[in-house]
Amino acid sequence: MSVTLQVDLPAALIEEARKSGLLESERLAELLHEELRRQGTRKDLGRTPHELRFLPGEWRTTEEIQAEMDIEMADRQERERSR
Repeated sequence: MSVTLQVDLPAALIEEARKSGLLESERLAELLHEELRRQGTRKDLGRTPHELRFLPGEWRTTEEIQAEMDIEMADRQERERSR
């Protein structure tokens, strides 16, 4: 399914985006997908320290939580690269 999208943007921005190939459907889809992924990651990272700190078991330091987050982010990046 596809949808036609109409947006109101400044002419200078449109011209620069057109020259850079950013207005092509495939490129716009890539940009939107990447931004949605980033938003999801930011949302996850905002929740993760709180959720990790209150899991049953030993209390975790900020450094331990950060280490777990780093591992998770590396795993996600590896999955993205293998797509």
